[in-house]
Amino acid sequence: MIRIGLTGWGDHDDLYPYGTKPAGKLHVYASHFSVVEMDSSFYAVQPAERMERWAEETPEHFSFIVKAYQGMTGHTRGKIPFFATEEDMYDAFLGSVEPLTRAGKLKGILFQFPPWFDCTRENVQILRSAKQRMKELPCILEFRHQSWFAPEFRERTLSFMRREGWIHSVCDEPQAGVGSVPTVPHATDEGLTLVRMHGRNLEGWNQSGAPNWREIRYLYRYNEQELLEWKDIISELARQSQEVCVIFNNNSGGDAAANAKQLMTLMGMDPKPFPARLDRDTDEDPEQLELF
Repeated sequence: MIRIGLTGWGDHDDLYPYGTKPAGKLHVYASHFSVVEMDSSFYAVQPAERMERWAEETPEHFSFIVKAYQGMTGHTRGKIPFFATEEDMYDAFLGSVEPLTRAGKLKGILFQFPPWFDCTRENVQILRSAKQRMKELPCILEFRHQSWFAPEFRERTLSFMRREGWIHSVCDEPQAGVGSVPTVPHATDEGLTLVRMHGRNLEGWNQSGAPNWREIRYLYRYNEQELLEWKDIISELARQSQEVCVIFNNNSGGDAAANAKQLMTLMGMDPKPFPARLDRDTDEDPEQLELF
């Protein structure tokens, strides 16, 4: 099975009919895609009640990939704001995702480690500890430091992931030095592989000091030839895992939804068309415009 979706459901304006309220966007999103990556969980551990509501608002076979809280992946550089101990932080996160687990809608927890998390013995032990703390939940691992897939470590990294039960997040991103990883199209779990499409904005990838660096980094639209290349890679990954989830993260310019639907078409799926767009600058009543 191949599922295609996007990062978040709030920023993709092309998906939503005119006048869709923020509270109604997840329901509309789920009519277009069967999986979503939840990024709000990276910035704050979400209340379980909110997770339960999101589970209720989506169809039976819809799935969430939940991004691990930033304190769990070292983005806070050793600090754990809002929590007294690491145990408290992990306990809160596990309680947060419990409603999704109970509903059968938790596809996996995405641990995306920062660019300074390099391939060392100390960091290998951090990975072991994190996986143990997550108990039996499916955990997905994505690196941002190139050393994990350097020629001398690549096979050992993949073997470690298989042995420890980490699901591989295969990335497409610009090759911009040590803070980016190459595409390594190998599954480490028989059940699931994740593919994350970050775009190929080479100039913007390392501008983390810029005020709007997040927008710059993911500003990219894939062309058809690039997506055809990924069609072949995804098909190969689908022979290695029972399920492949593809997430488009090139959100900055509103390109993710269009690219996702384009890939679905290339792979022989039948994506739901975008809704008709009305001119947002007009002062006329949309109901009146629809008459003509």
